[in-house]
Amino acid sequence: MSSIRQVQITFDCAEPERLARFWSQVLGYTADADSAADPEGVGPRLYFQRVPEGKIVKNRVHIDVRVGTGMVGAERLAALEAECARLVALGAVRERLLPADEENESCIVMRDIEDNEFCLD
Repeated sequence: MSSIRQVQITFDCAEPERLARFWSQVLGYTADADSAADPEGVGPRLYFQRVPEGKIVKNRVHIDVRVGTGMVGAERLAALEAECARLVALGAVRERLLPADEENESCIVMRDIEDNEFCLD
């Protein structure tokens, strides 16, 4: 039996090169035409595949961009808001803040430049 050592996440999209550049800027990855890769080789490679149909419904899988790890309360919210502002400048759209509750810390739901949902966590 073999062990899986690498994972690639594939996005169906209209403009692979543009989406690869966007996610490279979000994650600090290196863009290569239709893909984005972690320069340190730790994170998964992202591949952007052109498809003819547009996005119709909510994603079944999404990326959590972990900017508030280990933080709580006002410190966490400040980190999330600062990153949100940076990503909005790159073309992302802020959808809504999910405030902390008894089980989860706050996060911000966003959309990338092709309307794919992701969270700032």
